[in-house]
Amino acid sequence: MAIPDDFLERTYAGVLGKIIGVYLGRPFEVWPYERIIKELGEIQYFVHDRLGLPLIVADDDITGTFTFLRALPDYGNKLQCSAQQIGQTWLNYIIEDRTVLWWGGIGNSTEHTAYLRLKRGLPAPRSGSLQINGLVVAEQIGGQIFIDGWALVSPGDPARAAEFAKQAASVSHDGECIYASQIIAAMEAQAFVEGDLNVLLDTAVAFIPKISVIYRMIGDIRDWHAKYGDNWRLTRERIVKYYGYGNFGGGVHVVPNHALIIMSLLHGNNDFQRSLMIVNTSGWDTDCNSGNVGCLLGIKNGLNGLDTGPDWRGPVADRLYLPTADGGRSISDAVTETFHVVNVARELNGLGPLKPKNGARFHFELPGSVQGFQTEDSVESKGTVTITNTLGHSSCGQRSLAIRYRGLARERIARISTPTFIPSVKDAMFFEGSAYHLLASPTIYPGQTVRAFVKADKSNLSVITCRLYLRCYDNSDELEYCYGPKHRLKPGSSLETVWKINTPGCKPIAAIGLELSRFSGSDGTVYLDYLRWDGEPTMVLTNPGDRGSMWRRAWVNGVDMFTKGWPEPFRLVQNEGRGLLMQGTRQWGDYEIAAKITAHLASKVGLAARVQGMRRYYALVMVNCNKIQLIKLLDIEAILSEKQFRWNLGESYSLRLKVVGNRIRAWVGRQLLFDVTDPTNPILNGSIALVIEEGRMTADAVVIRGAKRTKGDRAKELMKAKSARILPKRRNV
Repeated sequence: MAIPDDFLERTYAGVLGKIIGVYLGRPFEVWPYERIIKELGEIQYFVHDRLGLPLIVADDDITGTFTFLRALPDYGNKLQCSAQQIGQTWLNYIIEDRTVLWWGGIGNSTEHTAYLRLKRGLPAPRSGSLQINGLVVAEQIGGQIFIDGWALVSPGDPARAAEFAKQAASVSHDGECIYASQIIAAMEAQAFVEGDLNVLLDTAVAFIPKISVIYRMIGDIRDWHAKYGDNWRLTRERIVKYYGYGNFGGGVHVVPNHALIIMSLLHGNNDFQRSLMIVNTSGWDTDCNSGNVGCLLGIKNGLNGLDTGPDWRGPVADRLYLPTADGGRSISDAVTETFHVVNVARELNGLGPLKPKNGARFHFELPGSVQGFQTEDSVESKGTVTITNTLGHSSCGQRSLAIRYRGLARERIARISTPTFIPSVKDAMFFEGSAYHLLASPTIYPGQTVRAFVKADKSNLSVITCRLYLRCYDNSDELEYCYGPKHRLKPGSSLETVWKINTPGCKPIAAIGLELSRFSGSDGTVYLDYLRWDGEPTMVLTNPGDRGSMWRRAWVNGVDMFTKGWPEPFRLVQNEGRGLLMQGTRQWGDYEIAAKITAHLASKVGLAARVQGMRRYYALVMVNCNKIQLIKLLDIEAILSEKQFRWNLGESYSLRLKVVGNRIRAWVGRQLLFDVTDPTNPILNGSIALVIEEGRMTADAVVIRGAKRTKGDRAKELMKAKSARILPKRRNV
């Protein structure tokens, strides 16, 4: 089916609806209806501040939704995406006991149970089957809460969405949870082209067995809705009696929660606020149910449907967290994730990707989008500026971010910024103590070049000074400012500011922003057209001081132990299997990584490059004191080259790994040991990692620097391609 003309904006509305719903329901998740009514009343708006909790949280509903969908691009964006491939995606992006899932234990947490099955070699869908895990475990809610993404890539195609949902949910669930997941996915997919809720329900139930509990329950709820009209509480009472938790086993069964979703949609009268009020006030798994409802209504009613009640979008400001083994994507926003989803759907339909403003990270091309930008609340900046998304004032697109300043003068400046890493030490500590850790790497690094296009409104009465800035964690975890070059903007003028970052590499960059200043009072508007950064980093990563910890948190911890208090900056312990300590982003391409490594009672130690998760990377590893290997891991490990190499525990070895195009070179000390090309499905980008397998290793520093492609690299690739009879096409120069 052809992609609808308004697919992009409806997808954005669906993503926003999902995260708004989750943020709304998360603070009182699992509270019963009676407690919600007594302590909070009807949930008409965000209540996080009343409970002393942050609004933007790391949560399984959001992270799982946008992470498991990566199975599609990781396996070539094929329409036949199997449960087994999605299961491999779990193993690649999930870090055990830390990210994505509720780690409640085998037989207690369905997702944890399925993960352990996968880890021990049982492929999906058997990993989630009721034959292996039992009916009660298999029918909990998890398959439903992660399902929205599969609908978002299937606009107007409920059959495709239902099949994707079946494959995805069966990694961890079975039985009624599969049917519930198919209902949500089919309704959301059809909502791109159909606005009648009853038609959506009729469409969706055609994909599940008529003898299923979910099918029968939906029919009952539709009857109760017809009987009770606007009185949703009477329908809720019927649900509690006939389909409530008391009728099913386990902690969070899918049937009762699916019932609340259907009830809130029917009784919500097509209104976003009312529907979310009903599903959240009703209790049980509030963030999960609210997220599904929000996504469906976002798709169905579009962006305008989010604006009919209170200001849902303002406090959220597009912000979201996706903590996985791909740490460079942990700090994200609704616009970025929307374009990931949209481009997957476009490729599934034989279309090229959308890259607004030549692929700029921040482009503001969707109505109302701010991509995490907020005004700074410091003493010198508070009250001086507001921001809104606006049409026009763009050099290469349709929209821009309008920065309206007022009362600027000496010691009164305007600042806006967006996060590029964990925003504060307080946030880091909160999430460390929560059910879902916020593991993340910064998205911007020293050595990279930042570009931003800004324009002064022609109605401004005076010249304004602007400059980019960063906020970086210093050695004591205090946030300090680092500034780019200053520019003077006359009314109506514009410019692209270019800034090569040269901050010390051990200071994680927490935010990037734009500062406006004047020495005398002034009001006016400046437009931020786009903001981007490119290139590979150049830096030395180590412990910059004894008092800080954020340099350590910039590493995504995929090992059993990476703790402070030791003389070495890096002391890693892996008790079983292989672990990775990772940093960087998927955007890094050609570079080299180097470190002096000491192994202690370890079977393998080394460096990894172009890391795309726990099971996708190149690595140089010393093995069992007698050999060294250059390996490639794409679900299954392949040895690209291997040599005998005597090495000793307790001794230090300088390792270096360089990746340029599909050429991989590796050194020990000054000795070049490997120089190979990977002509078949090469890994072309990704972050860095230290690698440890069953033991302990230490290192004092990790060096990374960009590498340029040379004539020698090209000649090597051609020679290898010729010998393999894989000749690249000639390019006209």
